[in-house]
Amino acid sequence: MKNYRRKTSWLHLFILLILVGAAVQGMTWAGWLESPESIYSDLWHRLAGLRYKPAHVAIVTLDEPTLSEHPEEPLVCWTPHFARVIEVLRGAGARVMGLDYLYYVSIEDWLQRLNLPPHHPSLKYDAAFKAQLASGQVVMAANLMVDGQQKVKVNLPIQSYFTALPRRALDVGLVNFYTDADGVIRRYMPAVADGYGQVTLTFAKLLATRATGQDPAGEIQRLQHDLALKDWSADDPSGVNLGAFPLIGYVGPPGAFPRLSFGRFLRPEAGTDPEIRNLKDKVVIIAYEPAALQDIHSTPYSLSLWKWPGTDMSGAELHANIVETLLTGRFPKPAPGYLSALYLAVTLLIGGLLFYRLSSWQGLVVSLLMCLLVAAFAYILFRRYWLLPTANVQLAVMMSYMGILGLRLTGEERERARIRNIFGRYVADEVVEKLLATGMLPNLGGDSFQVTVLFSDIRNFTAISERLGPRAVVEMLNTYLAQACEPILAHGGTVDKFIGDAVMAVFGSPVLYPDHARRALSAALGLAQKAREFRTWMQQRFGDQDLPDFAIGIGIHTGEAIVGNIGSPKRLEFTAIGDTVNTASRLEGLTKELGWTIVASRSTIDAAAGVATGRQDTRAVKGRQERIEVFEVLGLEEENN
Repeated sequence: MKNYRRKTSWLHLFILLILVGAAVQGMTWAGWLESPESIYSDLWHRLAGLRYKPAHVAIVTLDEPTLSEHPEEPLVCWTPHFARVIEVLRGAGARVMGLDYLYYVSIEDWLQRLNLPPHHPSLKYDAAFKAQLASGQVVMAANLMVDGQQKVKVNLPIQSYFTALPRRALDVGLVNFYTDADGVIRRYMPAVADGYGQVTLTFAKLLATRATGQDPAGEIQRLQHDLALKDWSADDPSGVNLGAFPLIGYVGPPGAFPRLSFGRFLRPEAGTDPEIRNLKDKVVIIAYEPAALQDIHSTPYSLSLWKWPGTDMSGAELHANIVETLLTGRFPKPAPGYLSALYLAVTLLIGGLLFYRLSSWQGLVVSLLMCLLVAAFAYILFRRYWLLPTANVQLAVMMSYMGILGLRLTGEERERARIRNIFGRYVADEVVEKLLATGMLPNLGGDSFQVTVLFSDIRNFTAISERLGPRAVVEMLNTYLAQACEPILAHGGTVDKFIGDAVMAVFGSPVLYPDHARRALSAALGLAQKAREFRTWMQQRFGDQDLPDFAIGIGIHTGEAIVGNIGSPKRLEFTAIGDTVNTASRLEGLTKELGWTIVASRSTIDAAAGVATGRQDTRAVKGRQERIEVFEVLGLEEENN
């Protein structure tokens, strides 16, 4: 058997798969699929939720309740409170503290404008804060700005605080974030070179560097050498090498990091507070987070899913995620390019072979399942910090399915028409449609099948022909044969040929019915009934011709036969040949000697089961050395119940 749906050659299939793979890979390299890949990445973050409990970073938040406890104090006057918080953190054993707050004004500097006496206490207002800055455990925040020469420059803290830092610029980190084209923060910048060639570590990178005891100056030199940092512009980051900006290994959605209120550190018992004591050896980010916080950013957790709204993340928590990523080493690792290409190729090959062999609807279901499996596999790897492409592989699967469907449809209609032309003459339309639905056709060159062959002949046809004229004989034959074909076709048989007044039918090919023997017997019983009905027609039409009573004989045998196109190159006929066909023809001839209407061999009776038989005999037939056991068929048991 062969499948007509596989008319598309293997060569065409592989050319199609190569073209699809090349097109998808080209779109990937061109960056056209970055947006859907980013959406998938965000979706994985949302589905994963809290990935692990952070162990290295905590946040101290200057929140609304703390501000309400000091309503008369403007924030510029809070440096003594900040000093107190840093002192408590140092006492608790915090490793390094980051002030996520931009200091551009000092109350002490402002008071100096009043020309107060040199020893006036107000001029020492920031002394405690400067002393904590000088401890060497504090990192201050800075950001990038554009100066009068339209160059990007680092905007440092005010001079009095900056000079209090023991390492000056090496104790300052940039709080700027790199955002993707869709405004979402997925990567972090380790360092930035401004328009004057000054390289500064980012806030989170500096905190992690200090926490691990590394030298910031040495880290800057390493980054300059390894990443070839270029000038960066907040408005035009086109010169940025994204390979220098690793992906952030987010711990979880907003709220994943432990947060302590700023006010707890101002209490007298703060030094003995158990939660504060638990900050030992941690990186602590001190952030200004009032109710109307403006320092919020889009992250993968900002993705909204139907009734599952996303949530933006504060700058402090973003820094915390970056520091935690650096200290744990849990970086999302994109699969190497060659592995991604191999994965794409293997998926394409598997999908292509499946689509090639399956029906269109089956292929559609399989393509959708493959897309789901690709997504599920990518999500499983994401949970293990590996990033595998999803959108491009799914696109390749759907493109290969559509391509194979297109190749199939371009030739399938012609093929279906050819099939109907070949088999429509032999079998019922329903059988042809069943053949088309399965897609399985006999090999027109010939295949061996287990079939049941039926031969039927009109008794006394010579005598009838002598008494009727040629036109009347043709009329009789056409009328009878049209009726004789009905039960054969109704039971899925193939009208193989007409041999004068004889009919040859095959059951079990081209449609492979497993119950072909029973179908042949049912057709034979129907054919016998048609003959009885036709006898009445003969009497009405030729009653004055003194014709013998109309009767038929039917022989049926089951066995192996070769079915295919037989004949010369100029004249081929789809038929069955072999000993099974010859034996069925001989059994039809025995009906004259035995006087039975239907004669079936033992092989047919055994294959059909449940057959009501009458007389039986063992006879020798021409062309066979062995005698054959034959039965008179009276009906099928189910029909007699």
